[in-house]
Amino acid sequence: MSIEELIDALFNTSNTFQDITVERIIFSMFFTFVISLFIYYIYKNTFKGVLYNKNFNVGLVLTSLITAMIIIPISSSISLSLGMVGALSIVRFRAAIKDPTDVIFTFWAIAVGITCGAALYIVALVATPIIGAIVYVMCKMDVLGREPYLLVVHYEKEVDEKVKSVLPRHKLRSRTVNASGIEIMLEVSMKRDHTDSVDHLLKIPGVKDAALVSYNGDYAS
Repeated sequence: MSIEELIDALFNTSNTFQDITVERIIFSMFFTFVISLFIYYIYKNTFKGVLYNKNFNVGLVLTSLITAMIIIPISSSISLSLGMVGALSIVRFRAAIKDPTDVIFTFWAIAVGITCGAALYIVALVATPIIGAIVYVMCKMDVLGREPYLLVVHYEKEVDEKVKSVLPRHKLRSRTVNASGIEIMLEVSMKRDHTDSVDHLLKIPGVKDAALVSYNGDYAS
């Protein structure tokens, strides 16, 4: 493929149905792979869940490639496209995705596969960096703000009032009382560089320990 043909393939969006050639298949799959690697990078560097799952991230790349492989024959024939839509309508995916962000990244990977498989490379080339920049900036903005944490404190019953008086602004999640003392779990919000402010709890006689755990609303890490 010459430079002129490469440029024409990138910027030509007028042909809806195109012939299937080896060059087109290789170029579509390669272009899909390159752009999906960008999604891989953005997901890895903006992940804020409990445990980063590399397999899921690799699955995003494979999702783009497989989607492109499906779209290539669909974009070559209108009759095949109608038949493929009917065949794919019976497919059901049962995998549970608890983080809404993972659903967004999955849909993004599918969109890249569709645009590249349909030879609309300029759409993927322009839209992907824009989406990536927006996702990266919005995720990194939280670093400057306040983040949610779970604060777990064990202390003796006699110092209950003293502990309550020095606790930061919080939402009570649980309170357990037994013969050995009291355990409370609170949801607090604070800046990441101010987390050492809970150390003053240990200065209260009768406080056994205090643990601050990162919290994302569903899981603790």
